[in-house]
Amino acid sequence: MVENERLRQEMRRCETELQELRANPGVPCLGCEHSQESAQLRDKLSQLQLEVVENKGMLSELNLEVQQKTDRLAEVELRLKDCLAEKAQEEERLSRRLRDSHETIANLRAQLPPVKYVVKTVEVESPKIKQALSESQSRNQHLQEQVAMQRQVLKEMEQQLQSSHQLTAQLRAQIAMYESELERAHGQMLEEMQSLEEDKNRAIEEAFTRAQVEMKAVHENLAGVRTNLLMLQPALRTLTNDYNGLKRQVRGFPLLLQDALKSVKAEIGQAIEEVNSNNQELLRKYRRELQLRKKCHNELVRLKGNIRVIARVRPVTKEDGEGPEAANAITFDPDDDSIIHLLHKGKPVSFELDKVFSPEASQQDEVQALITSCIDGFNVCIFAYGQTGAGKTYTMEGSPENPGINQRALQLLFSEVQEKASDWEYTITVSVAEIYNEVLRDLLGKGPQEKLEIRLCPDGSGQLYVPGLTEFQVRSVDDINKVFEFGHSNRTTEFTNLNEHSSRSHALLIVTVRGVDCSTGLRTTGKLNLVDLAGSERVGKSGAEGNRLREAQHINKSLSALGDVIAALRSRQGHVPFRNSKLTYLLQDSLSGDSKTLMVVQVSPVEKNTNETLYSLRFAERVRSVELGPVSRRAELGSWSSQEHLECESACQMPQPTARAHSAPGSGTSSRPGSIRRKLQSSA
Repeated sequence: MVENERLRQEMRRCETELQELRANPGVPCLGCEHSQESAQLRDKLSQLQLEVVENKGMLSELNLEVQQKTDRLAEVELRLKDCLAEKAQEEERLSRRLRDSHETIANLRAQLPPVKYVVKTVEVESPKIKQALSESQSRNQHLQEQVAMQRQVLKEMEQQLQSSHQLTAQLRAQIAMYESELERAHGQMLEEMQSLEEDKNRAIEEAFTRAQVEMKAVHENLAGVRTNLLMLQPALRTLTNDYNGLKRQVRGFPLLLQDALKSVKAEIGQAIEEVNSNNQELLRKYRRELQLRKKCHNELVRLKGNIRVIARVRPVTKEDGEGPEAANAITFDPDDDSIIHLLHKGKPVSFELDKVFSPEASQQDEVQALITSCIDGFNVCIFAYGQTGAGKTYTMEGSPENPGINQRALQLLFSEVQEKASDWEYTITVSVAEIYNEVLRDLLGKGPQEKLEIRLCPDGSGQLYVPGLTEFQVRSVDDINKVFEFGHSNRTTEFTNLNEHSSRSHALLIVTVRGVDCSTGLRTTGKLNLVDLAGSERVGKSGAEGNRLREAQHINKSLSALGDVIAALRSRQGHVPFRNSKLTYLLQDSLSGDSKTLMVVQVSPVEKNTNETLYSLRFAERVRSVELGPVSRRAELGSWSSQEHLECESACQMPQPTARAHSAPGSGTSSRPGSIRRKLQSSA
């Protein structure tokens, strides 16, 4: 009974709400799903009302425009009436004047007969009458011209009146068309408003019907929810018991979590230790494989006959100045001593050469293998390349405390000769020359300014030699120092903005090693060319003028010719331009496939020289890719001639260095000439 009473009250409340909805159809019902649809319909109705307002505005504008055009038409009609009145007045005036003119003409014609009889008398006796007659005639002509003009004006006014009538007809047609369009738009607007009103009423009725149906469904769902609530109470008690049990378990969860974290940390630490040990083992294997790869690569390069290229970076000096331009722009790879990194214009550039020496390193190990090859009868060439002030002369000559490649090479040479003294007899001679302004000069001769020429050996071997080049036979390090001091004193050096003692020529130290095996009679001849190239320079930086400018031009020209030779060898061209410069022509034996060649590229580490350093390292990479082919050993079985034996004995008895003219190699010396030698021989 209580439930029935509650349902009756709820039904009464719903009926009250329904009556309110019927009384206020515009008020939205709370909780109804069709409230959104009613809102959309209201929005649409408001939009349509806005469109009606816009159409009314357009209609008022059209009415205003019609009114304006009507006013303009009335104004045109008034103007037309005024024009017609003026035209009538003008015509009346002209007609009066025309009548006056006709009367005057008639009077004059009436007076003509009596004049015929007294014409002569009038002419003689009355000149005034004659003058009046001429004036009347001219006035008559003037009146006729004015009548013609008035007729033309009248014709134009008639045309204007006709065009005004046509314009009036067009305007009236447009006004009629606008009125018909306004009536049609007004009818369409009334029809749309009526249809919108019908749609609104229909939508309200449908929404009300759906609201009743949904209200009934809501009551039914409410009864079902009450039933479900009664059924869910036991389930809620069960969930409460489960929650209490879980709460008791969570109180002991931190202890379990700590134990789990400890075990996981221990496992992670063990895994990290294993990974570190594996990484160390892999790093050790990687370094071992890297060394093995480098060794195999060097062996492959040796078999192919490639030019070995090493780089040496000079330290930063006080002459470089201070500030950002003197900052170090070169870094090294700690795991690979053949990689050098250059920071050029904020971007890192990497280069791979055969070996890279830091400012603190020494190149003694690289030189030792080449010196051994020279003693064994191979031709060896070591030349230093780089910009001026990069340390080429220091690398090649060095100082008394830190000898350069030249003295190290000869010291190693003498130590190797002494080790083989029991089985071999060696004769070592030294020559020093320079190429200054494309002129080859002997620095050990009596006249260093004398020009020398490069010739082909007459024995047909295709090798080159310099007739008249002085040779000093050396037997000890003291002899080497004397030769160096004498040759260095004759070399051309000058002061520039980039280098206080800038080499202005290419210096060549030529060491010839002739050996005989005392047991077998095997004869070997090895030649070691140590070349200190003059530094490439930019005239704007070095500040060269006069003779210094001419020297710089010759230096850059010879280095450019060296670059052309390297490019031709790298691309395997049929013709290699060795003869474009004295430098490349003298180095032809070292670059034509019958010599072991080492290039030492000297670079500056400071920021202001990065452009020159970049060019030098790129040139070094190109040189490194040149393949000269396998190197041949100059050795033969036999004995020296008696004359050479006597010269050797006499030289061994003399304690001081002696000088003799540099002659061509003997015809007994044989070697395997390469393809370039055969070409030179055929051209000779």
